Amino acid sequence: MYGDCEAISSMGGNLVVSSETLFTSTFQNPNFSYLPLEPLPPMIPKEENGSLLRGKEEMKSGSESELQETTEQPLKKKRYHRHTAHQIQELEAVFKECPHPDDKQRMKLSQELGLKPRQVKFWFQNRRTQMKAQQDRSENVILRAENDSLKSEFYRLQAELSKLVCPNCGGPPVPGGVSFDELRIENARLGEELERVCAIASRYIGRPIQTMGALMPPSLELDMNINPRQFLEPMPPPILSETPSYPDNNNLILMEEEKTIAMELAMSATDELVKMCRTNEPLWVRNNETGKEVLNLDEHSRMFHWPLNLKQRSSEFRTEASRDSSVVIMNSITLVDAFVDANKWMELFPSLVARAKCVQVISQGVSGTNGCLQLMYAELHVLSPLVPTREAYFLRYCQQQNVEDETYWAIVDFPLDGFHNSLQTSFPLYKRRPSGCLIQDMPNGYSRVTWVEHSEIEEKPIHQIFSHFVHSGMAFGANCWLAVLERQCERIASLMATNIPDIGVIPSPEARKNLMRLSQRMIRTFCVNISSCSGQVWTAVPDSSDDTVRITTRKVSEAGQPNGLILCAVSTTWLPYPHHHVFDLLRDERRRAQYTMMQLEVLSNGNALHEVAHIANGSHPGNCISLLRINVASNSSQHVDLMLQESCTDKSGSLVVYSTVDVDSVQLAMSGEDPSCIPLLPLGFFITPMELMNDGGCKDEANEHNITTGSLLTVGLQVLASTIPSAKINLSSIAAINNHLCTTVQQISSALSSNCIGSCNEGDNGKEK
Repeated sequence: MYGDCEAISSMGGNLVVSSETLFTSTFQNPNFSYLPLEPLPPMIPKEENGSLLRGKEEMKSGSESELQETTEQPLKKKRYHRHTAHQIQELEAVFKECPHPDDKQRMKLSQELGLKPRQVKFWFQNRRTQMKAQQDRSENVILRAENDSLKSEFYRLQAELSKLVCPNCGGPPVPGGVSFDELRIENARLGEELERVCAIASRYIGRPIQTMGALMPPSLELDMNINPRQFLEPMPPPILSETPSYPDNNNLILMEEEKTIAMELAMSATDELVKMCRTNEPLWVRNNETGKEVLNLDEHSRMFHWPLNLKQRSSEFRTEASRDSSVVIMNSITLVDAFVDANKWMELFPSLVARAKCVQVISQGVSGTNGCLQLMYAELHVLSPLVPTREAYFLRYCQQQNVEDETYWAIVDFPLDGFHNSLQTSFPLYKRRPSGCLIQDMPNGYSRVTWVEHSEIEEKPIHQIFSHFVHSGMAFGANCWLAVLERQCERIASLMATNIPDIGVIPSPEARKNLMRLSQRMIRTFCVNISSCSGQVWTAVPDSSDDTVRITTRKVSEAGQPNGLILCAVSTTWLPYPHHHVFDLLRDERRRAQYTMMQLEVLSNGNALHEVAHIANGSHPGNCISLLRINVASNSSQHVDLMLQESCTDKSGSLVVYSTVDVDSVQLAMSGEDPSCIPLLPLGFFITPMELMNDGGCKDEANEHNITTGSLLTVGLQVLASTIPSAKINLSSIAAINNHLCTTVQQISSALSSNCIGSCNEGDNGKEK
């Protein structure tokens, strides 16, 4: 019967048929006639059936009443218990001490906090699960980064293998699938054969024959005719350096899930930088002997726990940390913009930053600065090939903060811990810990800058002449960064000023700006070319005193420098004179011919120099730009050139740099043309202050801290050896340039010595009077 009902309901669509109609109505069909069915007699249930029906009616009435109540009153939500801030704080404190409390501890804690033991138990379980998830997420990020780095290293090695060529024939290095072991065996066999042939030939000649001869025959004559000095033994040719490019790390990109962790690390690094800038003892302890602040590493480890610092400090790494503060003539907005832009950052610190690049912008921030997070690459250098550079990938974060009613900008650099640990490309290895500066605006466009420099460097031997300079933190310390920043801010202010009077043939403010930009490029070119940055390989001259002379050659084909083969030589010498005495002597035009005739002879050919333009670009009288005319005799056929010179000094060191420029190029620059294409080949001097602690126990009365004051003089010389890039340098050219450097240093030392004797005599005469 129920099947018939279902069939009828399906045939009738939405028609509703009652039970009475179903059992009493007569079905009629026009094609068939049926007798009407008699209705069935009503079924009288028994007593238990009656009770069953009454129960169904009661259930029906009860369900209808409940439905009516639910429609009249809203459903009650499940109540959740939230712990108070005090309860969470107490639970966190106990969790740090004991993540797995027993029943007694949970019971005691529940009574103290007014919670049930089950609530305490569940809270600890959830907290352990949360911490385990965080650790797993961090480990996954690290493992993923290591996996990506291994893949990139594998692909790089594959690419390097595919690019290998034979240096002699230019063909594949292993022709025919010959193994390297077979080549070594063949090389040994050929060596024995060569020795046998030489032994046979020596019998007929009557004298022994060397198996290896000179490997550097001169292909072009590039003698400089400046009293070349013969070397005692053959010297290998300097390695040719191509114009370098930035490291290829295209896989160094943070993924979306890593960006969130990077922002959390940025907040932690900013907090650490602010505390390191504003906290004194016991975090920073002043050294009574040197007067400098020293970071207390134990206190630092107690105060700051780097989130992803999973590796302990190794004894192979040396920690460098310093702090300094100064006022610079630049507002905070301009300073922040210079730090965010990699190119402006390089121009701001030419003597410290060799190369810089923004690899990825992780967060744009507000207006491009506040909240900006960037992944950056930088190579830091000292202006000498004797000191290795420091390369690092790091994250730079910029944020404006308001603490204690003071508004300042925080610029913080922090390492890529946990992301890409294997991408350190420098030698020795270098890692920037949270470092940077706090910038606070002051009246009249000035800013107070507090700088903290904190890094870890692999302990590697450095040339003894620079060992104290680097290990004491004077090379890359906070005081060095601030000194350069202060001087460069004065230079930029002079560049933008219109009320500073100039001397000489400068027709307009635009000509003044172009000449200053040209001089800035000269300074930067000199700094980059005399250091070991960009993978430049330097060769030691065997007979140089103290092993401090280095030479290199490079091919140049881009605009801005003379095209061809350039020979560069650099020498560093210790002088027992303060660096400002050496700087004053080098920039003194009245005595220029006495001590720099050999140095400037390459530029001026021994002719006299006359200043035709002078631009002051700092508060110190030595910070200036000069345009010098090379005086040539009226009957000489020599072309008249100009010499561009810039001298600058600060607490970190001094620079005196020169370069010849032709008259037509200077006229184009002063007429408003772009000076970036004017070829420059600078040479000059870099003077570094040095303070050494005496080993003896006695102290000088005039020198309370028993410190010997002196300076390091680095002389850099560049010459265009040939306009043919494929030319080779012979030994006579190397001997000539080495003799050139030695003569220049001797003349400067003699001039300083005579100055010292003259000043002492004047002092003695004054005492007698």
